[in-house]
Amino acid sequence: MIRIERIPTGPLAVNTYCVYREGNGECAVVDPGNTARIERFLTTNSLNVAAILLTHGHFDHILGVAKLNEIYGADIYIHKNDAQCLYDDELNEARLAGTSVPACKADYFLEDKQHLTLAGVDFDVIATPGHTPGGVCFVIEKAKVILSGDTLFRLSVGRTDLARGSDSDLHDSIAYRLFALQGDYAVYPGHMRETTLNFERKHNIYMREYD
Repeated sequence: MIRIERIPTGPLAVNTYCVYREGNGECAVVDPGNTARIERFLTTNSLNVAAILLTHGHFDHILGVAKLNEIYGADIYIHKNDAQCLYDDELNEARLAGTSVPACKADYFLEDKQHLTLAGVDFDVIATPGHTPGGVCFVIEKAKVILSGDTLFRLSVGRTDLARGSDSDLHDSIAYRLFALQGDYAVYPGHMRETTLNFERKHNIYMREYD
């Protein structure tokens, strides 16, 4: 059985997700905002980190990447358009928050429609630029789950007013990439509570404004 553990981390309460298959002994960590609570969860559940998956490169989602990589030797996955955020505090917006991200570099660049099998779990990558140019969502088809990062929230969407944001790109990513998926999915966002794709199709006012 696939397990998805939500762990709020970092100064902006990012939803970090530990994704693993029972009995596998490894997990994929998505968007580590820091490491303390993640490490406690991993120790308690006797899990090693096989991979670090990043939905985008903003500082609050990557503050724990370098340390997790150092401790567990886990490979780092991010889209090439956000890869420089891992070591550039202007691009990752850390300077706006008066902080700095421990620098590291990606091991692998994510691509649209890419399929990954990590820690015994199958992930499909959907490129969803808009919040950042390198934004992606991870679909776990067997669990009918979308890890949406800061692309799609419950009754909201990711902000596009920062330097590299694009309102039109974000709309198209949601309307033509996520909403185009067949059937319903649980949506696990980068902040706040989870939602479902059908609920957002019907009720998300930010998307309905384009109708």
